[in-house]
Amino acid sequence: MYIWLILALLFAALETIAVSQNLQRLEYVAKPAVMVCLFLWLYTGTGLQGNALWFGIGILFSLAGDVLLMLSLERLFLFGLVAFLVAHIFYITGFRDELTVINAWSLILLVVIAINVSRLIRRIIAAMRLKGQNRLVVPVAVYGTVISVMLYAAMSTIYDPAWKTSAAFFVSVGAFLFCASDVILAWNKFVAPLRNGRVLNIALYHLGQIGLIAGVISQFG
Repeated sequence: MYIWLILALLFAALETIAVSQNLQRLEYVAKPAVMVCLFLWLYTGTGLQGNALWFGIGILFSLAGDVLLMLSLERLFLFGLVAFLVAHIFYITGFRDELTVINAWSLILLVVIAINVSRLIRRIIAAMRLKGQNRLVVPVAVYGTVISVMLYAAMSTIYDPAWKTSAAFFVSVGAFLFCASDVILAWNKFVAPLRNGRVLNIALYHLGQIGLIAGVISQFG
């Protein structure tokens, strides 16, 4: 079973090298291979039973988003954004039980995420308007809202006694890294180029996806 995790990590490393060295042919192989390996790891580890099924579907939409953005970050950006939006909706569905938990910790977490995400979204949207990219404002705002809900749901597992400690740790860190990678991508694209921004974006993205699936397997496997 762990062979798929090892392969996912290997392809993720190769993808990072491909992006840093601008090796397009290697990227075309390594980038989608990471998500294929994660899907197979999830399948062999859980049989896609119960909530694991929703994460499996989310992986497939993430794979579609990867391919679209890999082919053309500019021309196919909106299509890739929609694919990842759907992926996050399925991830949220997998975490749906966490959304019904309301206590002091959940309110604190909700406020912290809402304040920070709203600030980032406003800054990115302001930069988009300055560059005349108004048609993407609504999709980006919607995406930012949805991924923040996914982050909240994933991190809510920390104080849910039904979740194993290790599983909650992995999905929380994974969701955070996933969000961080998207912030870097958006900042790099709409606000200002970041040094090694694309490399950081892809490295954090893959680590985030791996963390999420590791946690799901630990919990539901």
